[in-house]
Amino acid sequence: MTSAAPFACAPLLKIIARGAKGARALSADETRTLFDAILADRVPPAELGGVLIAYRIKGETPVELRAMLDAAHATFVPLAAPADASPPVVLPSYNGARKQPNLTPLLALLLARDGIPVLVHGQHHSGANRVGTQAIFAELGHPACHSATEAEVALSTRRVAYLPIAALSPALERLLEMRASLGVRNSGHTVVKLLQPFAGPALRLVNFTHPEYRETLSELFADAASSPAPGVLLARGTEGEPVADARRQSAIEGFSDGAYRLWQSAEEGATGIPPALPSADAAATARWIEAVLAGEIPVPAPVARQVEVIRQALGLPE
Repeated sequence: MTSAAPFACAPLLKIIARGAKGARALSADETRTLFDAILADRVPPAELGGVLIAYRIKGETPVELRAMLDAAHATFVPLAAPADASPPVVLPSYNGARKQPNLTPLLALLLARDGIPVLVHGQHHSGANRVGTQAIFAELGHPACHSATEAEVALSTRRVAYLPIAALSPALERLLEMRASLGVRNSGHTVVKLLQPFAGPALRLVNFTHPEYRETLSELFADAASSPAPGVLLARGTEGEPVADARRQSAIEGFSDGAYRLWQSAEEGATGIPPALPSADAAATARWIEAVLAGEIPVPAPVARQVEVIRQALGLPE
């Protein structure tokens, strides 16, 4: 806890902690006030745990998510994007992969090769038995940046940067680390996947794993203020990662200034399976990605299509 006065959560807990059926949503102002206090470390541990578990059970409404996101954005200074390139692409990478190879670095490097700046943000760890993006990037010669300034330089010179959330917003890192105490993810894990870390326009890739989140996120991004151009691409995640599933073509939906577009329909059946990789071996995944970038192995069709959609959403020539 900081030296600031503790924030009393009891009145708000009475609203959100009445179970899945009895709980009600907070207003935008109430949610913003609560999450400002959480991110400022002003909520006592017991009450913080109560709030996070209450939201885990109740779920967040679009209004609450928007207010949580506003509070999160207030914890860091936005990055400057390269002036000599298209708007950057933002890839949130917080899950890692367990059953499939983690191909988020491949997506980032394919885009960077086309001159598109790509910021990948995440945590230094992805949980037990998961292959984290930071470890794969390190194997590929792209070590994690230690500050926002370092990330800005990497975007200008190499067009790709991996920035740990701890370097961007220690307050958000602290909230994510509550998982170790509570045993489950919390609202912070949803909010970090919605971040717009740049001062100017950026294209965000937002993924979901549970169908009900698609409905909530679609309602959120249908508000023009939540999806400023070039907007957001929304798709089912690959074990929680933003890269397309290499085995099958999933739907890709988009929102830009609130306007909806279906960029890619889902297709039935497999579209090809990449070579098997050790599920916990970052080095093997990195070597496979290098082979793809060298043209020795074809880019999985769904990932290639994802690159095409990103280029189109950015208004770049095909």
